[in-house]
Amino acid sequence: MAERFSGLGCNLGNLARISDARTRSISPENFTGARGAGGMATEGTGAGPGRDLGQGWKISPSVEIAPGESLVLADIEGPGAIQQIWCVTSGVPWRDLILRMHWDGQAQASVECPLGDFFANGWGEYAQVTSLAVCVNPGRAFNCYWEMPFRSRAQVTLESRAAEPVIVYYQINYALTEVPQDAAYFHAQFRRVNPLGKGDVFTVLDGVGGCGQYVGTYVAWGSNSNGWWGEGEVKFYLDGDEWPTICGTGTEDYFCGGYNFDPGVWEGGEPAGYVPFNTPYAGLPQVIRPDGLYRSQMRFGMYRWHIPDPIRFGTDLRVTLQALGWVHGPEPRYLQLRDDIASVAYWYQTLPTAPFPQLGGRDVLEVI
Repeated sequence: MAERFSGLGCNLGNLARISDARTRSISPENFTGARGAGGMATEGTGAGPGRDLGQGWKISPSVEIAPGESLVLADIEGPGAIQQIWCVTSGVPWRDLILRMHWDGQAQASVECPLGDFFANGWGEYAQVTSLAVCVNPGRAFNCYWEMPFRSRAQVTLESRAAEPVIVYYQINYALTEVPQDAAYFHAQFRRVNPLGKGDVFTVLDGVGGCGQYVGTYVAWGSNSNGWWGEGEVKFYLDGDEWPTICGTGTEDYFCGGYNFDPGVWEGGEPAGYVPFNTPYAGLPQVIRPDGLYRSQMRFGMYRWHIPDPIRFGTDLRVTLQALGWVHGPEPRYLQLRDDIASVAYWYQTLPTAPFPQLGGRDVLEVI
């Protein structure tokens, strides 16, 4: 009986079921994930501390990536599915590390994203994330549980644009098993505009062709103006829509909050300030506040996972986000903003993958 994929791969309802799937794991202690090949290293980043212990005693717990190098973290022959990824890096800016994934030998990456943004930490500073799809835990540990099926081959690489060597600890857990005919391929795409042009609409995702479902959004939002910034609507254009089929009522509403993420708006009438939160499907885990010295602007990190409510499309998909503020006073009005906005769109679709927009160099991605 082959293991079938559903949602995030496994749930309490099917844990007891016997399966023909076989679990494998790739890490610096077993670069190929081969059966019975873990912990055999005789040299590696732990060879010095372990010089008196010998083989089998944490000789290769991590890897070093040189400046400009792109390291293959995993190269797996299928069929199967990646089920969990964990990684920790040394202290270089996370936007200097570019994560890519290729499925079934396709030249176009299906995932291309700065490492921190992929794990809902876009500002280069640690923020606890506690959700079903992504967890970021103390010690700057990145974890994701998106299911990533492949039929013939899966490749995961990490490019370093940092000016110094980077130490990376990682583990990629996967199953070798049959992949159902109706299983689509995982995708993630990063975009960033700073500043957004006045009156422009930020594009989260465009150019998608194929059949699939949209499953999540992460946004790193830097406010370049005073006041409330989240009046803009999130819109989904499905299958040739001229006007969106799905149109939300505001940015914080889409991310499952309300009234400026500020409970003081109605409770007591005085602002209480932004309240970070984490839930299984949506959260505002990061609020970076000005310090009166060098931090001059508010910055936010938000996620929304469409796990119980995936957005299905048959031929194409476009997702947009308005940057719209609010001006208080005797005659309140909306204000078009010119903010620093970065996003990651997560979706599943059939192959082939359409070309992504050019990611841009370090200066384009840099958190300033």
